[in-house]
Amino acid sequence: MNQLARLPPPVEPPAPGRRRRGAKSGIFGVLDIGTTKIVCIIARIEGDGEPRALGFGWQRARGVKAGSIVDLEEAERAIRAAVGQAEEMADTQLRGAIVNLSCGQPESRQLHIQWPIGGRAVTEADLRAILQEGHRRSAEDGRETVHAFPLGFTVDATPGVNDPRGMICDAVAARLHLVDAAQASLRNLGACLMRCDLEIEELVSAPFAAGLATLVEDEKELGATVIDMGGGTTTLAVFAEGHLLHTAQIPVGGWNVTNDLARGLSTPLAHAERLKTLHGGVLGAPGDEKEWLPVPLVGEDEDHIARIPRTMVVGIIQPRLEETFELVKDRLEAAGISQDAGRRVVLTGGGSQLVGVRELAARVLDRQVRLGRPHVVRGLPETASGPAFAASLGLLGWASGEGRPLLDLLPGLERRPGAFRRFVNWLRDRA
Repeated sequence: MNQLARLPPPVEPPAPGRRRRGAKSGIFGVLDIGTTKIVCIIARIEGDGEPRALGFGWQRARGVKAGSIVDLEEAERAIRAAVGQAEEMADTQLRGAIVNLSCGQPESRQLHIQWPIGGRAVTEADLRAILQEGHRRSAEDGRETVHAFPLGFTVDATPGVNDPRGMICDAVAARLHLVDAAQASLRNLGACLMRCDLEIEELVSAPFAAGLATLVEDEKELGATVIDMGGGTTTLAVFAEGHLLHTAQIPVGGWNVTNDLARGLSTPLAHAERLKTLHGGVLGAPGDEKEWLPVPLVGEDEDHIARIPRTMVVGIIQPRLEETFELVKDRLEAAGISQDAGRRVVLTGGGSQLVGVRELAARVLDRQVRLGRPHVVRGLPETASGPAFAASLGLLGWASGEGRPLLDLLPGLERRPGAFRRFVNWLRDRA
């Protein structure tokens, strides 16, 4: 009898789209607090593991500058309005939300930690101790760790181990990626949400969320850099081998372009924003010198309108975006991960929609560039599915279990609560 006939049938791989480990159960909310807009989405994870939006709300941001809250009362009103819209649509009330991290000058760092095992099997307690050692080494006055991702382990002389638990060895070396932020800014964020009767359930790095929403799996494995061009900041996240390797934030965004136009043309900010949206770009066209645009002047009567060629608008926008991509290039080189980041760049965010941005980024960064639209989420209107909502939709991906580390040990660390969590608990006790 054929020996192959006696073998059991091969085990079928798990069906794609099944519920991921760490996915939220029940109805939950995500909150994207940006410089130009505040977005709230209420959703649930369905049987196939994908999120479905039940409620959606967004408001023009107030009280937020460069990703940080600068006016508690104004920010509270904007957040309450956005959350109220989503709650009314979903017919539910939120008590907490997953919130994006864009405040507190987030910083990214990698640590290499050698841990003795002594010839026995590696336990989960060893891995917890390694993560705790990483927290201790990275701790600085006024900083709080938000993410702690194990990037890989080396068991004695064997590198590339994802999960060393149960392996017998003399020592384990771990490579960790930590993201932290200023405690003062996190406290202001927590205080603002407490005023809105909301608790921060989790904080998720904003560029990391944008990457979850726009990258395909091959890009995460082979290496890619996501650049999220927001209103007040430009953020970047580097992925390789399925991990988040680096994040950075630059305090330059779409608002700076609008401000440059308003100053250069002596026109109100509202009209400068309109010019940028309708006629903005970084590449000139043959007919630009003949295309004259009406521009109202600051302080003048409505009848007093100047006319300028479109080439003047392009001439103001292009230097600012060139500077932005040069700053991105400098950050990548300073981090020393240019080789890991690969040749792929994905642009997203509202600023990526300007004409010619893709070509300009490719020239300055000397890489392959594509424009990234977020993956489709069921239940969301078309207007909330564009690049400007990449970070918001990435928070939904995190809630569904996407991007969570293979060893999600941070919640189980036996350590006293961080300053941010202690502050939130202090506020709750006195509410």
